Amino acid sequence: MAKKLVIKVTAGADAPERCSQAFTVAAVAVASGVEVSLWLTGESAWFALPGRAAEFELPHAAPLPELMESVLAGGGVTLCTQCAARREITEKDVIDGVRIAGAQVFVSEATADGVQALVY
Repeated sequence: MAKKLVIKVTAGADAPERCSQAFTVAAVAVASGVEVSLWLTGESAWFALPGRAAEFELPHAAPLPELMESVLAGGGVTLCTQCAARREITEKDVIDGVRIAGAQVFVSEATADGVQALVY
């Protein structure tokens, strides 16, 4: 089993099942003791803002705010630098615990020894 899981979620409300799957896998991995780094890119970038996860609804899925809280409590959440800039999101706007970082950090995390990377 990988020592670390890097998950990049590219979908938000535009593809709710894919989005929910990424957050669910991240939260389950954290609960299982796996080190998790969840990357918010594309439309999922909006979930870095307070209250935005609460607006997300998908029948028969765990509430997104609870999944996000789980990942923040036991793993890491990163907002893509370019995705944030395109949406005019700054570090002062995001939920406590969310960092903003770029592709070089993602590549470094995803290619490290013992890492499994998933993209949703």
